[in-house]
Amino acid sequence: MSKIITLREANQGFAGYVREVEAGEEYVITRHGVAVARLVPVGGARVLSGEQQAARIRARARMREGWPIGAGPLDRAAAHER
Repeated sequence: MSKIITLREANQGFAGYVREVEAGEEYVITRHGVAVARLVPVGGARVLSGEQQAARIRARARMREGWPIGAGPLDRAAAHER
């Protein structure tokens, strides 16, 4: 998931953000609250930490086994009721 930073933050800490992107982090840069750019690793592939990779493997295994995701049955009409 991308972290959100302002354009000012990106300008002031650019070298640090680039180091984090090299490690796999992704950023969305905003100007006046509107997303204007993404700072991502070249190729767009995110490098996962060992803990993240283990979580991904567990989640995929659960999906293959048919575990419920906890959302319950989906009902479009009920989702739009006020």
